[in-house]
Amino acid sequence: MDVARTVEAVWKLESARIIAGLTRLVHDVGLAEELAQDALVAALSQWPAGGVPDNPGAWLTSVAKHRAIDHLRRVRRVGDLGDEPVAEQAGERDDVLRLMFLSCHPVLPAPARVALTLRLLGGLTSAEIGRAFLVTEQEIRGRIAAAKRVLAEQRVAFDLPAGADLAERLSAVLEVVYLIFNEGYTATGGEGLLRPELSTEALRLGRLLAALAPGESEVHGLVALMEIQASRAAARTGPTGEPIPLDEQDRGGWDHLLIQRGFAALLRARDLGGPPGPYVLQAAIAACHAQARTAQDTDWARITGLYDALVRVLPTPVVRLNRAVAIGRSDGPAAGLAAVDALTDDVVLRDYHLLPGVRGDLLARAGRGEEARREFQRAAALTRNRAERDYLLRRADTVPAPTAPTLAGAAREFLGRADLGPATVRSYGQTMRRLRRSLGDELPLSALTADRVEQVFTTAWSGAAARTWNRHRAAIRSFGAWAALPGLDAALTRRDDDAPPIPAIPPPLVDRIWRAPEVRLRERVLWLLLHESGAPVGAVLALDVEHLDLNDRRARRDGAWVSWRARTAQLLPDLVADRIRGPLFLTDRRPGPSRTVAPADLCPRTGRSRLSYERAEYLFKQHTRTLDPSGTGYTLRQLRENVKVKSSRR
Repeated sequence: MDVARTVEAVWKLESARIIAGLTRLVHDVGLAEELAQDALVAALSQWPAGGVPDNPGAWLTSVAKHRAIDHLRRVRRVGDLGDEPVAEQAGERDDVLRLMFLSCHPVLPAPARVALTLRLLGGLTSAEIGRAFLVTEQEIRGRIAAAKRVLAEQRVAFDLPAGADLAERLSAVLEVVYLIFNEGYTATGGEGLLRPELSTEALRLGRLLAALAPGESEVHGLVALMEIQASRAAARTGPTGEPIPLDEQDRGGWDHLLIQRGFAALLRARDLGGPPGPYVLQAAIAACHAQARTAQDTDWARITGLYDALVRVLPTPVVRLNRAVAIGRSDGPAAGLAAVDALTDDVVLRDYHLLPGVRGDLLARAGRGEEARREFQRAAALTRNRAERDYLLRRADTVPAPTAPTLAGAAREFLGRADLGPATVRSYGQTMRRLRRSLGDELPLSALTADRVEQVFTTAWSGAAARTWNRHRAAIRSFGAWAALPGLDAALTRRDDDAPPIPAIPPPLVDRIWRAPEVRLRERVLWLLLHESGAPVGAVLALDVEHLDLNDRRARRDGAWVSWRARTAQLLPDLVADRIRGPLFLTDRRPGPSRTVAPADLCPRTGRSRLSYERAEYLFKQHTRTLDPSGTGYTLRQLRENVKVKSSRR
């Protein structure tokens, strides 16, 4: 018998119960997991020689509990607990439910909730979670460590919410489980469309939650939704992994056992009574598709009605987009396009590939082929999943390419001019990339109007600082003059920079920011360099390896010097490694085939591109969210405001 595999299987089944019971005992989920891991190590050491016990779960529980009692005695938290009875089965179920609410607590950001839930309740290792989400094991370890630290610092209680708090907390748990399922159902990045291990784990967690909270209709609604959605998995891709749309799937390949389980869960939700919540309504929509023997038999009028009800309880842009799809099927493509076009200004959908994808499908059905092609091209450029991108490009290829000059071609020619310096190319390039992402590479240049430019600015930069708004406005004016399209900026009013000074991050927090163990080397160097140099964020992100003078602790960029102190100097060599030229701060991945990147922004050794201001800002905000009293996170500019600016012209 393979003892290691037995231990792994037992751990996956029992770890949530063991960690939950220990958390109730020691009041610290991080310590509880460590104690449970100690018991796991003991099993791996003792079972090969002594054999697997008759009740391996009870063995692990007993060892972990005794280690917890020993720990409590050492720190003098409690007295003699040697005779404390083992929890009854009902108590154990409550402990697991408490652990679910703890790992999905709203005080944690969504990525941390997902990682911690898969770790504590799924029994997955950091490496397994990282592989599933295409991130490094180190990054997952950092998310989990940060989550445990936040729960401890915020003194989040290990209890079951009650009253009005229950609905909000349960909603957070359901959201995490559904996030995990959706990442498995349609992967946001990578090569393949599906990650079945995540969908399977989400289904297991949903069924567990339904057993622990049988009186909650939304729990059964979520289980019903996932069961029915999962039933289509085998029919959703072709022989080479290409996506197959719902109306083209072989319904004989759907898993009818999962469909029946979904119907049963939906009936349980309805039997509990009360107005249907968002998961019950989404499950009812999925059931409509499952009941149709063919795509032509689908009751789109009923589905539209259900989406009308869903919009009332969950008025998100994505729900409205799905409703537009249903309208396009029930009332025709023109009606669907009208519903989609009402969403094009929504900031949430700005870079959501399904918005142009849906619009392209409706345009194709309406006989507007050239417009459909542009939308499919734009959707392909926005998705990070290769299977989806290939599918969208194939749809675009069914329409002949336009012969007139396009936005992408004009943008490349505009940025490739010899009279533009590197800094100007980078600045103008940000503006043109946003224009292309929002309007599509294949937009005929003649169709670029002031109204369309205003729409892009309103969606992308309506809340931006005056300096940022004016910089992008200047780029559009320059492009319009070059392309003989005067007045592109006619609807864009210059903004006055009358904003109040940005408050600095309190000094006691500064060291805490980069000393956290989960902070990656790239971010640690960037934050230290900004703090020690006082240089503008854009200037630091624009640094290249060949511009660094490590001995003199300074770098020259566009006529200005950026200098730093000892802590940055200690870390920079590790970040540079064996690179001799190219951007100092790099993104995590190579740019996709549809993305055009200036040669100056590519690392010749790794093929990765320069870290963007937006990504750097996002990571800093996420890291400092729990430190900021407002809960939104600090900005990189606030970090550098703590010191006197040292950049100077020499």
